[in-house]
Amino acid sequence: MVPLLEKVVSSQSLKERVLDVPPQHCITKDNVKISVDAVIYWQLVDHFKSYYAVVSMGDALVNLVLTQIRSEVGLMDLDQTFSARQAINDRLSQELDVATDPWGIKVTRVELRDILPSAGVVDAMETQMTAERRKRATILDSEGEQEAAINVARGRAEALVLDAEARSRAVVIDAEATAQQQKLLAEARAQAAATLAEVLQQQPAAATHSSRGVAVAVGQGLDGHGRAAGPRQGRQRADGGSPEPLVLAGRFAGFAEAVLSRNPAGS
Repeated sequence: MVPLLEKVVSSQSLKERVLDVPPQHCITKDNVKISVDAVIYWQLVDHFKSYYAVVSMGDALVNLVLTQIRSEVGLMDLDQTFSARQAINDRLSQELDVATDPWGIKVTRVELRDILPSAGVVDAMETQMTAERRKRATILDSEGEQEAAINVARGRAEALVLDAEARSRAVVIDAEATAQQQKLLAEARAQAAATLAEVLQQQPAAATHSSRGVAVAVGQGLDGHGRAAGPRQGRQRADGGSPEPLVLAGRFAGFAEAVLSRNPAGS
């Protein structure tokens, strides 16, 4: 520097500085009025440019920041301004850094501090959130009632199925019991008939003489000797059906003994 011919015209610090941007009213993409303020971190990197390229560098920087904020907020809906704040900060930082490069300034960081909707918008947002919560609560209640109704219906259906299966098993068991009874009855009759046939074959003379007595004795519940049958031998089934197999067998066996006793083998 030459004395008397040159002098220092810029003695600003090269340290990073903070610029507080005052609140500014902006309009979002969905026409909602909000108030936005920000903080700018910047640094002087070229004294020559900052002195000769711009007048009142602070005012120029503030106006540039406000313009960029309005531009970015106008591209977003209200909900996006709250959820995409970091994206707004990054874009503002890049755009301001490019715009202030001819001034010898470097913008290091931009932070949106407060985004404040108007009182009417805040009330509307609270009403919306209340309605959303009520809606979710109503949906949860209806889903719970629906699930309860489904469980009740499912339980009734399972109960009907179990009842039907129980009835089916009962019918099968009853049928099996009836079949077994018929089988035993048939076996008893066959055995008694075989015994009678064997006796009559051994005593041919007794066949003609005693055939009528067989029918009478069996029909009246008498044994082969003409005596009244015992309580078990002469008992009929309570339902009016045929006598029990053992009773029939006893009657035929008794009659066979009577035939043998009346007509001995040698007579």
